[in-house]
Amino acid sequence: MLRQSHSAEHGDVDPGRVDDRGSAALEFIFVGLLMLVPLVYLVVALGQIQGQALAVESGARHIARAVATATDVSEARVRADRIAASVAREYGMDPGAMTVSMSCDPTGATCPEAGALLRVRVATRVTLPLAPPVLGLDRLAGIPVEATAVQKVSTTWVGR
Repeated sequence: MLRQSHSAEHGDVDPGRVDDRGSAALEFIFVGLLMLVPLVYLVVALGQIQGQALAVESGARHIARAVATATDVSEARVRADRIAASVAREYGMDPGAMTVSMSCDPTGATCPEAGALLRVRVATRVTLPLAPPVLGLDRLAGIPVEATAVQKVSTTWVGR
């Protein structure tokens, strides 16, 4: 025997009304997935950007120190290349996508030079996850990251 609720006994219930019991769980799952997927994508993308930012900062700092303490120009180049390759390998970067540039202050000084202020800039581009290489979308969906480090070259440096 079916029991009617108190309100149904008094005629308060619309008999044409659709029973929507249980649909809240489905709505919660659907809306939850719609919000969870972009949130997970954002976390992954920000993680990749942060990782590459740490890589270029570390690379710039270590290259500046290594070049400033090198005994001559050829050793400075070898050190810079080794460190750039090491950073690319450690952080999972494409070595071809990483650019390293050096300059010295005062402007016009040969780099590195005794007493000069060595400025090392490392830059790369982070491709966002799941960006398809169709029509160059992977290049458009990239975020440039760069870091600069400054190191004073010793005044007793005699490289050449």
